[in-house]
Order: sequence, then structure tokens, then C-alpha cells
Amino acid sequence: MAAMKPRTGDGPMEAEREPRGLIILRVPLEGGGRLVVSVNDEEAKNLHEVLAGVVKK
Repeated sequence: MAAMKPRTGDGPMEAEREPRGLIILRVPLEGGGRLVVSVNDEEAKNLHEVLAGVVKK
């Protein structure tokens, strides 16, 4: 019987490109778990622009 590991939100934010071209973003959440979002290149650029507008320099 395989050991069961609890799923936690611990760990870094990750982004990787799938073979079919989508970008998968994994964001750790408070309280455990991860938000997993898949976006294409255009959506990733839009997300970048929106975040750049609110990030403090």
C-alpha cells in the first residue's frame, strides 16, 4: 500500500509550459492546497500587464 501524503500549499509558486503550448501556473494558497491555472501566451501577457500595474517598485 502506498503512503498517502497530505496536499499542502507549501512550496514555491511554479510555472511551466506543457507540450501542447499552454502555461500551467501553480500558486500556493493560505490554508493549504494550490490554485492551478492554465493560460495561453496571450492570457499570460495580459496577466503580466495587469500585475505590473499594481506591483510596487
